[in-house]
Amino acid sequence: MQNILITGGSGLIGQRITSLLEAQGKSVAWLSRNKQSQKSFIWDIEKGTIEPEAMEWADAVIHLAGAGVADKRWTDERKKLILESRTKSTQMLYNAIEKADKKPDTFISASAIGYYGFNTGTTLMEETSAAGGDFLAEVVIAWEAAVKKIESSLHLRTVLLRIGIVLDKEGGALGEMLKPPVAAPLGKGDQWMSWIHIEDLAKMFIFALEKTTLQGIFNAVSPNPATNYRLTHEAARAKGKPFVGIGVPGFVLNLILGEMSQMVTGGNRVSSQKIQKAGFEFDYPILIPALKDIFSR
Repeated sequence: MQNILITGGSGLIGQRITSLLEAQGKSVAWLSRNKQSQKSFIWDIEKGTIEPEAMEWADAVIHLAGAGVADKRWTDERKKLILESRTKSTQMLYNAIEKADKKPDTFISASAIGYYGFNTGTTLMEETSAAGGDFLAEVVIAWEAAVKKIESSLHLRTVLLRIGIVLDKEGGALGEMLKPPVAAPLGKGDQWMSWIHIEDLAKMFIFALEKTTLQGIFNAVSPNPATNYRLTHEAARAKGKPFVGIGVPGFVLNLILGEMSQMVTGGNRVSSQKIQKAGFEFDYPILIPALKDIFSR
C-alpha cells in the first residue's frame, strides 16, 4: 500500500484528493496543526516543527498548504503571511525530508497561474512564459524556487501544478462571485479567467502521483478559458440566480479590495496543452457542462 502525506489536506482540494486516494486503497495522512479524525501527523509552521515519523512514513508528499490569497484584504502583515506560509512550509518539508532515513520518492506541489502576473491580456500563457512582476508573481516565484530545491538537492521526482480558478460549489471563486443577491461581471468583464473543475484538479494531482515519468511545471487549467463576463453569466444561469450585465466598476472594487482588486480586474489566458500532451484527459473541459455538474451535486 502506498502512503501519501498531504499538507493543507483539510481544504477543499485536499479533501477531494484524499477521498480519491482512499477510494484507490491508498493510505493518506495529513500534516496538521491538530490531530484530526483523518490520520495525521503534527506540524507547526511558526515553530518550524514536524513529527519526524511523518517523512519516514510517506512514500509521496502532496503539498497544498498556504494562507488563502483572497481571504482577507492585503495588509503588509497579510502579504507576509501569504508568502511565508508557502516558502517556510516548503523549507520545513525540505529539512524533514533531508533528515529522514527513509525518504519519499515523489513531491507534488500546488503552485498558481499568478506566476504570469495579474493581467496578461489575450496572450496565451505557457509554462515557459515569463513571470510577472507584481506581488502574487513574486510569491509564486519564491514558492516554486523552494520546491525546486527539493528536486535539485534531495533528488525527488517533483511536479508543480500552477492552479487556475477552481470551480466548486462549496467555496472558492464561485462562492464569492455568486454571493451578492445579483451576479454581475467585475470591471469590464472582458478579462480572461482560466478555470478548472475541482474534480479535474483533484484527478490531475492523482495523475501526477501515478505517472512516474512526469516531472516539472504544468498549468492546472481547463483547455477553454472564459471571460469574466461569460463565466459569471453562465454560473448565475446554472445556479438560477439573477444576472446584470453591467460590470462592477474597477474603482469600486479598488475601494473595497485595495491592491487585491487587481486579481479580479486583470486576467490570464493560460494553456493546458503541456499536461494534455503528457496524457491527462479532462472530464470537464467545457464551461457549461462543468457548471451544470457543479450545481447539480
